[in-house]
Amino acid sequence: MTLWNVAYAQSLFWDGRVTSLEEQALVPLTHADEMGVADPQTMVADVRAIPEYVALFESAYGLSAEAITPEAVTRALAAFQRTLISDDSPFDRYAAGEIDALSPQQRRGLAIFRSGATRCFECHGAPTFAGDTFRVIGVDSDDPGRAGVVDDGVFGAFKVPTLRNVALSAPYMHDGSMSTLEEVIDFYRDGGGRAHSFAQVDVFVNPFDLSDQERADLLAFLYALTDESQLPAIPAAVPSGLPVVGPQANPAREVAAAHNTGSGGEEAAGDGGDPQTITVQPGESIQAAVDRARPGDTIEIPYGVYHERVAVDMSDITLRGVANEAGEWPVLDGQELLSEAVIASGNNFTVGNLHVRNYTDNGVLVEGSQGVHFHDIVAENVGTYGVYPVRSSDVVIERVTVSGVDDAGIYAGQSENVIVRDSTAFGNVIGIELENTLGGEVYNNHLYGNSNGILIVLLPQLTSKISSGAKVYNNVVEDNNIANFAPEGATARIVPPGSGILLIGADDNEVYGNTIRNNKTAGLAIFSLTGTGAFNENELDVGPLAENNYAHDNQYENNGYDPDPVVAELGIPAGDILWDTTGANNRFNEPGATSFPPLLPGGGWPGFLRTAYGNVFRVLTGLLG
Repeated sequence: MTLWNVAYAQSLFWDGRVTSLEEQALVPLTHADEMGVADPQTMVADVRAIPEYVALFESAYGLSAEAITPEAVTRALAAFQRTLISDDSPFDRYAAGEIDALSPQQRRGLAIFRSGATRCFECHGAPTFAGDTFRVIGVDSDDPGRAGVVDDGVFGAFKVPTLRNVALSAPYMHDGSMSTLEEVIDFYRDGGGRAHSFAQVDVFVNPFDLSDQERADLLAFLYALTDESQLPAIPAAVPSGLPVVGPQANPAREVAAAHNTGSGGEEAAGDGGDPQTITVQPGESIQAAVDRARPGDTIEIPYGVYHERVAVDMSDITLRGVANEAGEWPVLDGQELLSEAVIASGNNFTVGNLHVRNYTDNGVLVEGSQGVHFHDIVAENVGTYGVYPVRSSDVVIERVTVSGVDDAGIYAGQSENVIVRDSTAFGNVIGIELENTLGGEVYNNHLYGNSNGILIVLLPQLTSKISSGAKVYNNVVEDNNIANFAPEGATARIVPPGSGILLIGADDNEVYGNTIRNNKTAGLAIFSLTGTGAFNENELDVGPLAENNYAHDNQYENNGYDPDPVVAELGIPAGDILWDTTGANNRFNEPGATSFPPLLPGGGWPGFLRTAYGNVFRVLTGLLG
């Protein structure tokens, strides 16, 4: 793996065997297949014997020759490695507001990278385009990967590497089995190891359609992550007097330079004068109008039916439809061929007054943005998610109606400060979902006819390791009893049909003032991750227990009358409230609600008693069989 930006890595080597650069530096020094130092003290003696090195250590650390240790050597090497920063690529300049730093092809490639079809961004998140998770992509190899390092590691799981300077770092994969980026793209396009039935391939690695043009666009974007402006000069000589290896030729540098020419324009974003309103002209595509925009502009879409995928890749943009005389919004129809209706990546993005339908992956997707506003959107039959902000903050979703998606109608993942209000979801697997999200308000929504109405969940193996602080109130959650039709292997399969509001592994949430009725399995259910039976201990890199949740003053009616077999087979009596008794300080002030266990810890109980209650209850039920 490259050393560029290694300072930001929390785990090192493909299998994550060490957690600091100081530890890492010692491994190649002592490994028999690398530097082969049998005894680090011998190495230190060699350094001490060279006066110039002694002087350098004294200057840097105040160390005499006798005080130079293996730890001091690795500290010096790690300090150097932390200077290897790549942060001025064409993408970085583009992200800083220089729109023309990327060519039109690279901007299209960025949209593909961030799309729900490829889902590259799920693992390779900006700004590092790396991750400190370990994932199975299915490269056929006998290398155990993470399983060779920790007892609970998954076989064949490897660290997500950075994509910065990826065009310069061939060959690819942990075993160097792919020599070009084209091979890598094709591997993922075919579903990674799924193409040859590799076990346990990651949930984010799935086949996707990619035309030759889209493949070329994605490749062009990867070249835009190239920056060697801080490449250190190779010294002409070193204190040991040993010969110095000179710079090595890399033909990929010329290829990257050929791609990274920008659009040829001299005008920077923001230099185009006052904000403008750009109207899509008759016969013009929405994308053509978006491409004319600059930050601060509004793109208006007159009523009509549009068959396209729109990518918005700049900040401070408003995209809104203009209704016809009958009050109908313009329609984006993917004809079940296109992946998303709208995909955006800039900050302060507003989209509304649209009807989107018949897309294969998502309705409206926003990734990595701050200040997102979805309003007055109808999304139907759009694949996995209706509206989909991920890794975003300060999100408002209002007056949105979603139906017919095989995961969550309204979804916010790995985000912060999310408001979902005055919206409707029906006919989906999940109505509204906050996943690994910090701080949310879900209120005044109507969830009906889904498998599950509202889900607050903490999932493992994601960048965000927290799901906390949501307030769920004043919603009507009823008749969520349809069969779970999420695809096999999808995480949404963990949701039991007939659940109204479901908290899994999430902490510090408050559920109150809701009307919850006619949900056949449970009105409100609180479970740990392990209680779902969907995750093994090898996968859990988050705290699995749902803790410190408070439910009060909800109105329950006719819940738990025909529990899903997954719950019924546990032998648990169903009712309005279902709690698996794990997790500390969960409390319920719900007079009149039926529940399991029959007695629920209330807000007035002493804290020690609430903490002990679940443990005692599980022991007693175990003794009673």
